[in-house]
Amino acid sequence: MAGLSAPQIEQIQETLAAGKRPRVMFTEAAGQIAGQIGQVIQLDDPAVHDEWILVKFGGDALPFAPSDLTLPPKGAPKPAAVRKAEPVEAPVETAPEPEFILDKPIARQERSVQPESPVEPAPQATPAPRKPAGKTAKVKAPPGLTVTIAYTEGEWTVGAIQGTKALAKPYVIKPAEALQMVSLLDVPGVQEAVEQILSSERAEAQAHAERLRAELAELEVKLAELG
Repeated sequence: MAGLSAPQIEQIQETLAAGKRPRVMFTEAAGQIAGQIGQVIQLDDPAVHDEWILVKFGGDALPFAPSDLTLPPKGAPKPAAVRKAEPVEAPVETAPEPEFILDKPIARQERSVQPESPVEPAPQATPAPRKPAGKTAKVKAPPGLTVTIAYTEGEWTVGAIQGTKALAKPYVIKPAEALQMVSLLDVPGVQEAVEQILSSERAEAQAHAERLRAELAELEVKLAELG
């Protein structure tokens, strides 16, 4: 038994707008009340929770999903009503009438009251199992965060991306800062690779400084000769 389709839900909404309560039949997805008839009294927002169709069944109003309901066939019985047990009155005993003694003896008359048989209460109809009024909306997990430390063409850069949004575009940092960030990670081989890069840069910078010192010494000799 299929659930309500989109055109059928629109038809139910139009009927409610006209001040009437359309009848629906519970499908096998509704459980023990499958095949019973109820009345739609309200349509909630389907974006809030899955069970957004409020149906009156017996003395209760319960939320259902479209898959739990379908339109009843023609000639279907009216919605089920919950039978209430009739109150039972306790049997009342009538006190015996008083005896009257006259001058001449008479037969004593007593009136006994037989208790009435107790009335058994009518069986109560088992109410339909209640369903939760609504489901807690699922909390959407935040997108993943990626922080990247990169070494390209002699420069260290760091950047951050969350999902598809760039939180921080790659910007240049000092080699010492890069080594400090990497030292916080307990990843074998990564810190050694950074130290090798820094050692290579340190050696290259030292060689360049020595060349500059040599050139500076030559310029000072020329200045002295020109002096």
